[in-house]
Amino acid sequence: MSNRRNDLGAAARHLRGLAEWQLETAADQGGVPSDDAPAEPAAIPTADSPPTVDKGAALHALRTETIGDCQRCKLSGGRRNIVFGVGSPGARVMFVGEGPGANEDATGEPFVGRAGQLLDKIIAAMGMRRDDVYIANIVKCRPPGNRDPEPDEVAECEPFLKQQIAIIQPEAIVALGRVAAVTLLRVDSPLGRLRARWHSYEGIPLMPTYHPAFLLRSPDMKRKCWEDIQQVMRRLNLEPPGRSR
Repeated sequence: MSNRRNDLGAAARHLRGLAEWQLETAADQGGVPSDDAPAEPAAIPTADSPPTVDKGAALHALRTETIGDCQRCKLSGGRRNIVFGVGSPGARVMFVGEGPGANEDATGEPFVGRAGQLLDKIIAAMGMRRDDVYIANIVKCRPPGNRDPEPDEVAECEPFLKQQIAIIQPEAIVALGRVAAVTLLRVDSPLGRLRARWHSYEGIPLMPTYHPAFLLRSPDMKRKCWEDIQQVMRRLNLEPPGRSR
């Protein structure tokens, strides 16, 4: 009986998050966003992950054996927890931010607090739950004062992200915020020029969009974020909850 109550409670939270995200985007722009984002380019080929790989075990080994109690860069001196990543090893979509903040450093989990709650609403609007996707950051330790990761820190930590991506082999990556986008794409461009179109990282399609923390400060940009997310949904052939084909 308790398991059933837990399942019902999780479903209720999922639907509540979806409704809140739809209300927020509708309130910002006078209606629920429509499928009018720029046309999607031709598909980018992706490599298939070997079917025999135990992805969960591989991620665990990466965290415990390869990363361990990492002291490879100066960020290790001020952290409370390494924030490795969370979600499904078989996720079809992977969200990547720049680095942990204070809440993430305290809990060891990426995207918690208000920004994480907004990301959960976005995921729910895609018809999925947090456990269905994979969430990680470019650097695994909190930069002091929430500053941007520095090049030497990224150089030490990005190989771990590459290994996470190689293990999971998502069908799409969503880069959350300019820092994540320009770091992964090796460009120096405003996010406004990068978003709304597909790029590639390690052979996997990548869509840049706005960071949830930015959307909390600039709610008028939620519509543009939703346009980007709709492109991801179309690529993955996802339907919003409650909409039939």
